[in-house]
Amino acid sequence: MEEEVTRGKAAGKEETARGTEETAKGIGKAGTTVKEGIVDSLKGINEIETEIVNLVRDTVSNTLQATGSVAGEGVNVAKDVVKGAIAAAEEVGTGLTTSTKSVAKGIIMGVSDVGGDVITVAGTTIRDTIKGAADVGGDVAVVARRTVDGVLEATKEIGGNMEEVAKVVVTGAVDAAGAIGTSAIRTVKEMMVGVVEGVKDVAGAALPKPKAQP
Repeated sequence: MEEEVTRGKAAGKEETARGTEETAKGIGKAGTTVKEGIVDSLKGINEIETEIVNLVRDTVSNTLQATGSVAGEGVNVAKDVVKGAIAAAEEVGTGLTTSTKSVAKGIIMGVSDVGGDVITVAGTTIRDTIKGAADVGGDVAVVARRTVDGVLEATKEIGGNMEEVAKVVVTGAVDAAGAIGTSAIRTVKEMMVGVVEGVKDVAGAALPKPKAQP
């Protein structure tokens, strides 16, 4: 009996020590529980986003191959895919801001797979996404930024012209917001701050440095 009590006290001290250690790190049991839950949720979101990218990419490339007119149909297919994505978000009642980045990325990659005009489709995608978000009462600025992020992420992965695509999508975002109203154009412009500059930094880092003159 005494031995059990002793073991119990020792275990209690160990538990207290662990708790103190966790607290010292700035996160206790409740914090750890929340952290683990969020990590699991975010892992799930990442998996879902990857699935959406793949779905859109395959759909776009397969549709364009079936039409036999990659150059002419790229914009139309992109428009149709954006409509489908927005309709899905509206039907479920959520997910527009989550899915738009993945949808945009999938569109660009799908068009690229079949040798389509990525720059033109990028401009169409951002305009249609913003218009669609406004029509269903979505957060236009956030949707605009996530769409641009998706387009640029795809462009980087396919080795496209980052600066040209960035100019097209940022200009397209501001133009589309302008058609909605003054407040929309202001918030979208604020969201776009740093996008082009950031792309220039990325593009510059990828370029070979000039050799020093002897």
